[in-house]
Order: sequence, then C-alpha cells, then structure tokens
Amino acid sequence: VQLQAFGGGLVQTGRSLRLSCAASGFTLDYGSIAWFRQAPGKEREAVSCIRTSRTPYYADAVKGRFTASRDNAKSTVYLQMNSLKPEDTAVYYCAATRRNLISSSMQIPTSYDYWGQGTQVTVSS
Repeated sequence: VQLQAFGGGLVQTGRSLRLSCAASGFTLDYGSIAWFRQAPGKEREAVSCIRTSRTPYYADAVKGRFTASRDNAKSTVYLQMNSLKPEDTAVYYCAATRRNLISSSMQIPTSYDYWGQGTQVTVSS
C-alpha cells in the first residue's frame, strides 16, 4: 500500500489550495481516510477524516473552510482548503486504514496503518 500526497505550496492568506492523496494497493470504498497536519514544534493533529457511511470529521479549526472528499474510481482523496490562514501552515499528511474507525479513534495517529509522505502548506500573512 502506498499513499502519495501532493498539492501543497505557498499561498497568501485567504486563498485556496487542494491537496490530493493518491492511493495504490488500497481500496477507498471502505475504511477510514484522514488528513493530519504537523506544524513545527507541535504535535501531529487530525484535520479531517472520511469514514464509510459515517459523518465526516473536521477539526474545529478548519470547519467551514476545509472539505474532504474521495474519488473511489481514481483511488484519490482530496482536501479542499479555502480561506487559508497563517495558522494552517504545516506539513499535511494523508493516512488510511481498512478499518472503519469509531469516533474516538479517528483523531489518533496510531489508528492508521498507512501514511503518505507529507506535503508542505505555507500560508503567508
């Protein structure tokens, strides 16, 4: 299984970016797919999680601005990030597991079995 995240970059405050996570050897139509981010000196935090037949999760800091989606046919997960803020600056990682995680587990990094390499998002003020 391989996950490859891309789409990061340098943008100004208020602009948008769309991250993509391409999966190989992994079927997206069942299980949990998440986006995490890690800023310098901070712990890795869950940004969003899509699970099969369950309500998507979004961190409070990104609700209303970020939207996660998946295209099963392309084996790709997306994170549309709008109205970006300097505090969104971080390395963003996609993560996946074949388990349909319960709510208490989806924010925990060790719940996921597969990780992408990360893509840097920098938002300038």
